[in-house]
Amino acid sequence: MAELVRLELGTVAHLELDNPPMNLVTDALLDELDAALATLEAAAPGDVRAVVVSGAGERAFSAGSDVKGFEGHRGAAGRPHFEREEAAMTRLAQLPMPTIAAIDHNALGGGLEIALACDIRVCAEGASLGLPEVRLAVTPGAGGTQRLARVIGIGRAKELTLTGRLIDAAEAERIGLVSRVVPAGTAKAAADEIAAQIAQRGPLAVREVKRLIDLSAEVELDAGIAAEVAASERVFNSADMLEGAGAFFEKRAPQYRGE
Repeated sequence: MAELVRLELGTVAHLELDNPPMNLVTDALLDELDAALATLEAAAPGDVRAVVVSGAGERAFSAGSDVKGFEGHRGAAGRPHFEREEAAMTRLAQLPMPTIAAIDHNALGGGLEIALACDIRVCAEGASLGLPEVRLAVTPGAGGTQRLARVIGIGRAKELTLTGRLIDAAEAERIGLVSRVVPAGTAKAAADEIAAQIAQRGPLAVREVKRLIDLSAEVELDAGIAAEVAASERVFNSADMLEGAGAFFEKRAPQYRGE
């Protein structure tokens, strides 16, 4: 049986959806995604410092769920399926290390929801993005209504999801859905470049920064500031902090270990 999710570990890890031609999110793919996420969750800070998420093939980052399976999600079978998809996206979003979605081709429906669960999105020219579920009389089911609004604002999120309109890479960048647009076929290389930069930074500090920024959407400012102070106390007691300061004064590249 072919692998539907490929995980290559390293300081920059690669997680690739490989369910051609559209990289549809099936139950079997979710099983493999859960296993890959468990491996990443357990990785030491110095071992995996960033993750690039991509889709194999020439047609789609991912087109989301298989419409042929919609009828099977009616009635009692529906909620367990929807909860499972939501849980996988939440698990991806809550990985301790930063994640970069490399959108070389279309990211639609559940495919865009995967990208939204990543911290950074890089998109190639020619790709289309959107949550077109209402065209089929269903709703986004893996965090789309919640994460899209947090990324681009409530007004824009409503316009896109209520119409089911697809947008191109240029508009996605203009509204803040993606942080960078690159030439066709180079999104993964661009994501690798960003991930390599992150991997050169202090892993403990990087993980804390990701956690704190995510926390900012959930708590009042005072609570967020208190969490930031506590995080600063932790990272200033790390060996990496001493290495970073030493490298600065010695004018050399730091050798961080995540300790």
